[in-house]
Amino acid sequence: MMDRAALQVILLGMFLMSATSDPVKKKKNVDIYSFYINSTVTSRYATTVITSRVANTLNESQEIQFEVKIPKNAFISKFRMTIEGKTYDGVVKEKEAAQQQYNQAVSRGQSAGLVKSVGRTLEDFKTSVTVSAFSKVTFELTYEELLKRRLGKYELLINAQPMQPVADFKIDVHIQEKPGISFLEVKGDLSTGDLANAIKTTRADKDAWVTFYPTQDQQTKCKSCGENGLNGDLLITYDVERQNPKGEIMVSKGYFVHYFAPSDVPRISKNVVFIIDRSGSMSGRKIKQTRLALLKILSDLDEDDHFGLITFDSEVSLWKRELLRATEANLENAKSFVKEIRDRGATDINAAVLAGVDMINRHPREGTASILILLTDGDPTTGETNIEKIMSNVKKAIGNKFPLYCLGFGYDVNFDFLTKMSLENSGVARRIYEDSDADLQLQGFYEEVAVPLLTDIQLKYPGGTNLTKTSFSLYFNGSEIVVSGQITDNSVESFTTEVIAVSKGSNVTYQDTIMTKDPSDVPPENENFMQRLWAYLTVKQLLDRQVLLKGQEKEDEKKEALKLSLKYQFVTTLTSMVVTKPQEGEVEVANKPKEGKGGDGYTADVDSDEYDSAFASFSVINHHPAQRAFLLPSVPMDYPAAMDYSDAMDYYDAMDYSDGSPTIHTTTPPAVQVHSNRFLLPVVGQSKPLCFDVPLPHKLRLLQDSASEFSMNGESLSENHGFHQIAIHYKTNHHLIISTKSISYHNGQDKVEILWGQELTQHNTDGVSLVVLENEMNVTMGNIGVVIISHKKDGVKFLWPAIWEHPKDVNLTGVLGKSDISYVKTEGSQTPTLKMKDKEVKTYLETVSDYRFHSTPVQECWLVPFQSVMEAEISDFTVTQL
Repeated sequence: MMDRAALQVILLGMFLMSATSDPVKKKKNVDIYSFYINSTVTSRYATTVITSRVANTLNESQEIQFEVKIPKNAFISKFRMTIEGKTYDGVVKEKEAAQQQYNQAVSRGQSAGLVKSVGRTLEDFKTSVTVSAFSKVTFELTYEELLKRRLGKYELLINAQPMQPVADFKIDVHIQEKPGISFLEVKGDLSTGDLANAIKTTRADKDAWVTFYPTQDQQTKCKSCGENGLNGDLLITYDVERQNPKGEIMVSKGYFVHYFAPSDVPRISKNVVFIIDRSGSMSGRKIKQTRLALLKILSDLDEDDHFGLITFDSEVSLWKRELLRATEANLENAKSFVKEIRDRGATDINAAVLAGVDMINRHPREGTASILILLTDGDPTTGETNIEKIMSNVKKAIGNKFPLYCLGFGYDVNFDFLTKMSLENSGVARRIYEDSDADLQLQGFYEEVAVPLLTDIQLKYPGGTNLTKTSFSLYFNGSEIVVSGQITDNSVESFTTEVIAVSKGSNVTYQDTIMTKDPSDVPPENENFMQRLWAYLTVKQLLDRQVLLKGQEKEDEKKEALKLSLKYQFVTTLTSMVVTKPQEGEVEVANKPKEGKGGDGYTADVDSDEYDSAFASFSVINHHPAQRAFLLPSVPMDYPAAMDYSDAMDYYDAMDYSDGSPTIHTTTPPAVQVHSNRFLLPVVGQSKPLCFDVPLPHKLRLLQDSASEFSMNGESLSENHGFHQIAIHYKTNHHLIISTKSISYHNGQDKVEILWGQELTQHNTDGVSLVVLENEMNVTMGNIGVVIISHKKDGVKFLWPAIWEHPKDVNLTGVLGKSDISYVKTEGSQTPTLKMKDKEVKTYLETVSDYRFHSTPVQECWLVPFQSVMEAEISDFTVTQL
């Protein structure tokens, strides 16, 4: 049977769910009650997961639109929709395999949606799904990208535009860098106004956390926000410590990555020729902004630099026939020339670029770096106009001696031509957007290439194979060279790198060796990041290279890129993501946007068939939570226990609001990636407890009693349930470390090691009692008693904590320490609402597994935002060390 829908996406961080263009109706009929963006950056490789949960509050089916904006450099690697308890997973296929569905959809006369490039850094994708009355849909998208260093910093861009205030809105970013983080800054539209107070940053030596938890009120008060909620970007910029000029090498599971960015070398003086299009199409603002940019760039030239200026239309004009030193007098004369540049005539790109090459070739200077920069806004229209011939002429003239950078002004330019010509000559192409800051864009590009430090860089890796690019013509200050590959022999104990380059005319060599068996700083949940980084970088470079190739060589490169795209489920220009959806026979096919005229790209065909009601039949069941007995006193029900997020997601999607109150339906719970730990908080006088989420990964202060010097902290992993390590401290000399593998207790003198699964083990000393059973540990320190349960699910072990004993007058703090909460359910509202601390909080009934008990009974709870319960931010409960 033909797949019911096909869809290809590449995205970064914006969802829009709506049933109508009317913003008021959007808020009434579609409720985005949960919106999470969780981004984990491990050694510059960013994996971002966006989870949005939406409820149809109408008493009839309606279409919910899904829109997302993502970075252009990202590859989507996962897309999932969960509707009525059924999960629809995306599968990446070869583009041609999905194209047949597209053609069939077109033949049926279906309407086409459009996905296109939006602005300079994002792409926009839209799709929709029909959701039945009082039902919910969960969207989950994952995309991956290698952050590129520019001007001395990395940038992680997250876009959010939900088009309505969201009760439970969270952005969590965790950055882990082995050499340490030198600086971190949060900017963007979402950091302005009252929203700045919703941003919390936490720094440790090798880690940084950024959380953004705006209240519904704050979501309407930022610079670019309004009654429709958030609308803008969060931009996180940072850099790493660079104490080792040989670079940073990491090895994991047979793969390596080498980051090379020395800054302890002298700058190389440069020879730079600017080739400026002055044809008629450059008239108006374009030529004015070009003049402004050139004036600023000339002011930034160093005195030992040499430069030349060439303008062209149907004729080529040289300011001077030779390169001149950037003295004050020469620069003033050049600025006078720039001020008189006027638009006129046709476009002879061939003659202009060859003139620039000739100028550099006629004035060679030992120990310098030469650069050609072409700025044009159109196709060649006079002189040599055959693109293939122009590229051949330019490549022959340059002869791999220096790079050519092509800047394409606006969308009328043939950007494919500029890209190919740049790549053939060791450069890159960059689009300059026709905005009010075009002059700043030009200046920004020049700043990236303003300070060459090394030329003719060759990187060698004995024992490495399947290497990414290892040869670079220039290395500029503020940038970074990244090479990844596989290690041929996993049994080797050391791995060596060698970099050979030219610095101011003399050869320099960087050699380094690391021990491959050293413990990795990479957390277990991210240990495959290096293999995916290698695949990402390899696919990117293969796609670039095959642009330059022909015949069998081109087909081989394309085949390899396709093979890796399919293996790692990357959506690239060679693949499409196919998603089966509820609508019978519905087909969507989308292709990655391509930089080109109009910026158009993805096209999607949508069938508007009715929702298939066959998926809505489930039988009603009731859950009866089981009770659990401790050897020690039972757990009182007035303290929270960690709850499992994935189970909550699964069971929630089996709930029905058709009669105004939730009914549980059986379904086969889909496997949902864990992104939060859920905590349960029973409330005195209420039958249903509260629950709240804490995003992963986190190091949390779980419990603290300052008076008795007792504290308990826990560390969670980003894709696992619960906690993988819990640390308990008492007074100054009692330290208990509990992991999924073992238990270690130190009292300042003696150290006791205990393994899980042993026979009953007891240890008593100085007010401390430890009782270890097969899968449970009971701990008493002073007047505080806690229990730690060891669970195993899907082959993965994890820990869950609970309080079992404490005096009534003890003032406990921490995530598990809340005890004075109360609520009243507000009647008459279509969407369940609780009144807490004189504030109304929107809520939804969830069904979750209680892991305080070995039997993991199921409970219903009211899900509310963390801030509403704890009256503080999650960052206030974050610790840097266990």
